[in-house]
Amino acid sequence: MLQSPDELVLNDVNYALISFVELNGFSRAKLVPMSVLSSVKEHGAGFAGFAAGDIGQGPHDPDLVAIPDLGSMQRVPWREDVCWFASDLYVEGRSWPYCPRTTAKRVLRMAQEKGYRFMVGMEPEFFLLRKGGDGRLEPADPLDMEAKPCYNQQSIFRNLDFITRLVDAMNRLGWGVYQCDHEDANGQFEINWAYTEALEQADRLTFARFLIRSLAEEQGLIATFMPKPFSRLTGNGAHCHVSLWDEKTGRNLFLPEGGAEGNPLALSDIGRWFIGGLLAHARALAAFTTPTVNSYKRLWASTTDSGATWAPVYVTYGGNNRTVMLRIPGEGRVEYRAVDGAVNPYLALAAIVAAGLDGIERQIDPGPPFAGNAYKLTWADASERGMTVLPRTLKEALEALDGDEVLTEALGPDLVSLYLEVKEREWREYHASVSEWEVERYLHLG
Repeated sequence: MLQSPDELVLNDVNYALISFVELNGFSRAKLVPMSVLSSVKEHGAGFAGFAAGDIGQGPHDPDLVAIPDLGSMQRVPWREDVCWFASDLYVEGRSWPYCPRTTAKRVLRMAQEKGYRFMVGMEPEFFLLRKGGDGRLEPADPLDMEAKPCYNQQSIFRNLDFITRLVDAMNRLGWGVYQCDHEDANGQFEINWAYTEALEQADRLTFARFLIRSLAEEQGLIATFMPKPFSRLTGNGAHCHVSLWDEKTGRNLFLPEGGAEGNPLALSDIGRWFIGGLLAHARALAAFTTPTVNSYKRLWASTTDSGATWAPVYVTYGGNNRTVMLRIPGEGRVEYRAVDGAVNPYLALAAIVAAGLDGIERQIDPGPPFAGNAYKLTWADASERGMTVLPRTLKEALEALDGDEVLTEALGPDLVSLYLEVKEREWREYHASVSEWEVERYLHLG
């Protein structure tokens, strides 16, 4: 970890991107010469907050100041004279309550004070696209046309130049990429790197989006993490593998102390209670894990060309079963499958750990795991089992969050209030817009 700005000057780095994300997860940045990094580390880079997206400022407010976290530094792989820093936001010397990264740090400190370290591995999916002759978006690879293209060897090899550049860039940063594949939709890929402490993982996902988009642009392509860019194709997830570790001993607390014998899911009580918390708060969590209007078109898609949406609908958990919301793919971790590509990782991870800690505190029993194909459950089946469902729309998710005192208290009433205001505006704008589908359907009605 870097101790001072001077260490970078010696490594031929000439410029720094001082970056932060606003509530919707959009990255904002200023470029500063390395010669002034010491001053920026102390005094920050100033932004007109109202111009920087949804971050709780009006045009009359004093500057929003971004203080770079030197430990978050990533060297830009295709421009090694430039580095990137995640930053925390301040206004007039005080920590800004609407800063997503600051919120995540505060909630993670709460976990640390209880003796826990929250560990996370995120798995972003993305499409590589180009604009066709008619101006519509289409997969960048014109030969990628199979109805079931997942893991297609030819498709990933045709895109080998892009994929290997991406993997090499991430591994030069020390991320420990261990696999990359062609996903379930035409033109869709996924990349996986090593798990880390939660804040570092959120920083990595934020930088990864910048990295992937930039490499795509160099080839004249468009990379998108949009949850559902095509109605007939599988959408983009960003599955989160989570676990709690003992802050002092470094032991994974999701593993049963007595071993896995007689414990088919190899889960400790702490692990089960954490799952119980995620299930109990699942509908409110959706406001952060599936945070856009478009997110619910991924969750609630009736079908895709490949035959499965690969997105959960029922609030369930189970073993190595990709149809449940919370999958236990191996010992000591839980995969949250309801997270999508639009996620603001700082807010989502803060909300997830807060919900899990509530489950531990109240010792919430998650009940028996679900076995079978959850995609084939009928409403009657689900009702008989006492299952709840994830929200069908962003509006439903916001209503659930508005009534969730645990998440509101953990993330901060001010931040949650502003987040609800921002996302309700998004819902109203969507609801007021007229789509192509509506015009085609109703133009000649009557």
